[in-house]
Amino acid sequence: MPSLLTSSQPINVCAGGSGFRLGSMAAVLPTVLLACAAFAAEPELSRARQLIAQGQGSEAYELLAPMAAAAKGKVEFELLLGEAALAAKRAEEARRAFERALATSPGSVAGHLGLGRAYLALGDYGSAKIEFETVLRFDDLPSSLQQQAEIYARAAQDYAAGTRLLSAGYALVGGGNYRTGAVGGGPYNESFFSARLGGSLNYELDDGYSLDGSLDYRFRDYEGDRRNDSDLRWNAAVSRNLGEGNLAGGLRGRVSYRGDSQYRNDFGLYGNYSLRLDPDNQIGFGAEIRQRRYPTGPLRERTRNIFELTGSWTHSLLDGKASFTLAGQAGREFNTQRSDGDANFFGLAPSFNFTITDTLGGFVFGWWQNDRYNIERLGAPGDSIVGIGTRNDNLYEVGGGLTWKLAPGWSLNPEILYIRDSSNVLAANYSSTEVWITLRVDF
Repeated sequence: MPSLLTSSQPINVCAGGSGFRLGSMAAVLPTVLLACAAFAAEPELSRARQLIAQGQGSEAYELLAPMAAAAKGKVEFELLLGEAALAAKRAEEARRAFERALATSPGSVAGHLGLGRAYLALGDYGSAKIEFETVLRFDDLPSSLQQQAEIYARAAQDYAAGTRLLSAGYALVGGGNYRTGAVGGGPYNESFFSARLGGSLNYELDDGYSLDGSLDYRFRDYEGDRRNDSDLRWNAAVSRNLGEGNLAGGLRGRVSYRGDSQYRNDFGLYGNYSLRLDPDNQIGFGAEIRQRRYPTGPLRERTRNIFELTGSWTHSLLDGKASFTLAGQAGREFNTQRSDGDANFFGLAPSFNFTITDTLGGFVFGWWQNDRYNIERLGAPGDSIVGIGTRNDNLYEVGGGLTWKLAPGWSLNPEILYIRDSSNVLAANYSSTEVWITLRVDF
């Protein structure tokens, strides 16, 4: 009988064709099995995609599960299996499928976003946020760790459905009270109304690249004679997913109204890199060069250039129900006409976000920075400087609050913030306490 490889007669091996012995198949069996699997699988994959699109996740998963062993490590199959498992509410199976896809293709955007959604479905909000941020970066997210993960997940689900332009928007209204101490131009004790509107866009290109942008407008109207505040912040960047890391660079700035027809303008060039070490840990590094300008008025001498280096470590804990971040900053302010001259600075900023229930979360944070100036001055009455010395400031912020989820996308947020500027120059000392509550909607 002719060999399988030389026979001129077609043999339907996949259908169990006859006319040859098992021994004749030994050399070609692996090739035949792979060919048969590929022949049989493609219609099944198309059918599974259709079932997922129709909301029949369980049926899609049951269709794909028998093929999982043969197709293990095949990126397209693992991604589809993960989507089917998520749709079937099999979060653990989805996590394993997306992890297998990333083991073969570490730069898969769909794999990272799918794995983040799987962590969210498992209730591991901290790991979900870390995973999402290997691909996406939305600015000005709510303080709730759970809500942050849910906003990223909505964008990730849009990407899985074929959308390249991903977005997140928000609006806030609220009110509170602002009180300062007697030092630094006070005391003040005023109520205020606040409003805020903004959002982020992320357009996913090929090869892991994306275009990112954000706008954020903030406004406060005080009841008394104190100035009203307004602030517009913007950001435009290009980023790229590098497996477990994300590299970004771009421009950002802000325009701030300072009262009495005076403004402060910030403009800078920045770059940052974040790296996911494991599901529970992420580190980040950044650098920025910017100018802070006071175009007109008595504050013009404060115009300066700023170079800043930053670093951070984020750790997910309590099975993903909480997240701790420790950030640090250091740099120099230079090219200024301030009477105290240029300054070196360094500081730390810890924060802790936690989930109490499915609808209630909270956060606390701190921030400290030391500013050391370089021009000597004669101590004035009330200053801590004795004789000739340089100015030295310690700046502190401590705050916290709660996030109460009223409905999908809606939250009520009471917050408190204490600020203390401690300096050996009397006029530079300042303290204030702010208490407010806002209603926020994310869309």
